[in-house]
Amino acid sequence: MRTGHKRFEVETSTGIMLNSFSYVNDHIGFCGSVKNSPSDFVVTEIDVFGQLLSDTESSCAISETPLEQKSPYQQHHKRLRINTPELGTEDEHCQVDNLSHASEECLSSVKENKERVTKTIPKCGIDDTDVLDSLLSKSVNELLSQFACNVKDAWNSENDQTPYSNEFSLGPIFEKENRACLHSAIRQKFPFLMTVTKNSEIIVKANADYRELCQFVTEEEAYDFFKFLDAKLKTSKFSFKPDENKEHRKTVHHFISKKFGKLLETKSFSVTDFSGQQNTAIMVRFREKTCSRKRPAADCQEKQNLYTAFTLQKENLETLEAIGYLSSELGVLPSDFSYTGIKDKKAITYQAMVVKKVTPERMKEVGTAIVKKGMKVYNIHRVCQHLRLGQLKGNHFDITVRDLGLQQNDSSADVKERISEAIENIQTNGFVNYYGPQRFGQGQNVRTDQIGLALLNEEMVKAVKLFFTPEDTDDPVNQAKKYFLQTEDAKGTLARMPEFKVREKMILRALNRYGVNHEGCTRAWFSLPHSMRIFYVHAYCSKIWNAAASYRFKIYGSKVVEGDLVLSEENVDESSSLNDRVHIVTAPEESASNYTIHQVVLPMVGHSIKYPSNKVGQWYHEILAEDALQTCRFRLSALQLNIPGCYRHILKNVHNLSYRFLEDSKEGIKSEDSCHLDASKASLFLSFDLDPSCYATVCLREIMKCDI
Repeated sequence: MRTGHKRFEVETSTGIMLNSFSYVNDHIGFCGSVKNSPSDFVVTEIDVFGQLLSDTESSCAISETPLEQKSPYQQHHKRLRINTPELGTEDEHCQVDNLSHASEECLSSVKENKERVTKTIPKCGIDDTDVLDSLLSKSVNELLSQFACNVKDAWNSENDQTPYSNEFSLGPIFEKENRACLHSAIRQKFPFLMTVTKNSEIIVKANADYRELCQFVTEEEAYDFFKFLDAKLKTSKFSFKPDENKEHRKTVHHFISKKFGKLLETKSFSVTDFSGQQNTAIMVRFREKTCSRKRPAADCQEKQNLYTAFTLQKENLETLEAIGYLSSELGVLPSDFSYTGIKDKKAITYQAMVVKKVTPERMKEVGTAIVKKGMKVYNIHRVCQHLRLGQLKGNHFDITVRDLGLQQNDSSADVKERISEAIENIQTNGFVNYYGPQRFGQGQNVRTDQIGLALLNEEMVKAVKLFFTPEDTDDPVNQAKKYFLQTEDAKGTLARMPEFKVREKMILRALNRYGVNHEGCTRAWFSLPHSMRIFYVHAYCSKIWNAAASYRFKIYGSKVVEGDLVLSEENVDESSSLNDRVHIVTAPEESASNYTIHQVVLPMVGHSIKYPSNKVGQWYHEILAEDALQTCRFRLSALQLNIPGCYRHILKNVHNLSYRFLEDSKEGIKSEDSCHLDASKASLFLSFDLDPSCYATVCLREIMKCDI
């Protein structure tokens, strides 16, 4: 048994309980029941403009958004977000207060992350310098030019030992159009550089192919060739200077074929110079692209560029389960759907979604078929691109708490007074920003964080068997899971598994093909879309964060102490990385009370984060060692998962909180305005907004001082 710091959580077969976790308020609270029915818990997304998603338009009404006009899902300002990429049940991402959110992978402390304000996308044809000036800050532009000079200086030096950074980051650029413009502008201005995108972050590197070509042709020719290559004008051609050396021409032909053979083709042709002498030159042109024999190329491109947005209303369904139904009805893959966050299951929820390769008319056709599954679709219209996780301002909650009563041994006041006291405290002090238990799988024998830990330890077979561990029910899904664990017969299990269980069937198909061994199970996990694969890993990271937050409050309370991490707002510019903004509190700063508890953040584990330099940091290292992750790189190349980590505020505030009492009577439910509340007949109706990744169940736990 470990004798160090206690892991402050209670683990049971039904999930992670929060009853040992900390509270920030000192009121007594009250009792009640939540989610007696889905209609008692209504969740509505707040879009980036601060508007609630609406279901007031006629169901399945189709509106048109011109492709040249940005949809509301694109028109949002992006500011720095400190967030983990996780599929939570009320929303997916943690974030900094009042900051906007975007990025399929959580923007965390990736090295040299530099956020910049969204700017107008330049039109094609604008000068490269103007493009860079419009999309990059002055300081980043200067650093980019210096990096380019360093690359050329290193190449021109005799021994090529001039020290310079191997790559330069422009930071995350979220708009696809902006990234495309930057890629082109940089390569046009500096053809000897190459650019790549990693999780929306643009990385600039030296172009090794450019330097290699310079060994065969002049640098002027190499410079012009790479400008031609990047411009991608399909009808254009490029010619090298005449070359009478056949072997040398052959070398150039082979170089282009080897490096760009799928894109370019070359041909030697005769030319006559100014003196009338015949010579031979190499001409380069783009290959013609082919599409399906059954469909013209224009149709292929049109389908790839087709995106349809809609509002999804679902009841008593997980988001991924709903996507499974929709993908089956529409004949597309689950990965063709994008959304801003995962919502509660036992609730009525409204959320934005975008599906690609589906027309609005086709989306309308499935509207009637999906009603029996507990879903409706509204506000169907064309858009230009998919949604990103966290691309919302928050969520609005309308919650009814029933069976109101006093806490055990509390007889000093009536329920109404206790509720009023609790509401006042939560509005003033906020709540501890735990991840809710639904993130880990409520009522399940195996939690999602357990599967995530197995994946991080690369125990792929164990992860699959945990995934197929059945619940204590005898429905067809659990019958199929029991059969698989007993027989490891993937093909037989596939026949038994209901069609709507998309994740299970995708894994089973891969297991049937590759076998139930390490390689086969690895391939099975890889068969899932990225968002589903990383869901489990982030569940583990969330569990560690919850326990760390509880431990932090247990030993330090609400006082900001030396070694804490705070988000600094001083000396912030567009070139600042996230880690640059996360500051470690010093002893003098603690004595001077320079920071408040609302500024304190804790890291989500990953490969690029800082840990607190006090006992909390020591706790992180001990807990990772206990889970055999002390040497974990938080990169799973076999599953193409990269977990850089991020930061999450330990306290959050509730917004626009209001409440009223409802009394059940023979005439139905009506508002109760009397001074004394008959708890046996009354319910509490709460309405409030939360930032993305904040859990209403956690907020309610802080209000009521009892587990939900």
